[in-house]
Amino acid sequence: MAGVDESLTFYPLRIAVLTISDSRTEETDKSGNLLAERLGTAGHELARKAIVTDDVEAIRTQVRAWVEDESVDLIIATGGTGFSPRDVTPEAVKPLFRREMDGFSVLFHQASFGTVGFSTLQSRAFAGQVDDTFVFCLPGSTGACRDGWDLVLVHELDSRYRPCSLAGQIPRLRHLCA
Repeated sequence: MAGVDESLTFYPLRIAVLTISDSRTEETDKSGNLLAERLGTAGHELARKAIVTDDVEAIRTQVRAWVEDESVDLIIATGGTGFSPRDVTPEAVKPLFRREMDGFSVLFHQASFGTVGFSTLQSRAFAGQVDDTFVFCLPGSTGACRDGWDLVLVHELDSRYRPCSLAGQIPRLRHLCA
């Protein structure tokens, strides 16, 4: 049966949170701060946190830097996944992927449909791998980040989740899903 096996050891992930916005500051970054709080509460480590503008090169530069940083296991981005003219996160990040994780978008939209209904269609949430680093891109609203974390990521990033969590695909933890 799928779920968290409390008898297993929890291995915290080192997660970087990237907010993509032309208007947010550290003080007004509710979505990035929500993700940082949620991942900490779950037992993970906030490895890095940054805010970049809705600019393809700025986004790519930050993602590449964290992919090369050995202290970052995984990246969660928030913002820039909608349809306004400045929403360029998919255009910036997807070309960096060596693999896409189609199932994340499907699960995110299922979870989001339960809270915002058909408005979930306005999101281009997605995930994939840049080299060996998983990158999850969520919408910029706190509600979407709450849905993405509480209803999808909190489970999939818990090393005790069985039959196997994504934690077992992080290079330093590959032994977990042998």
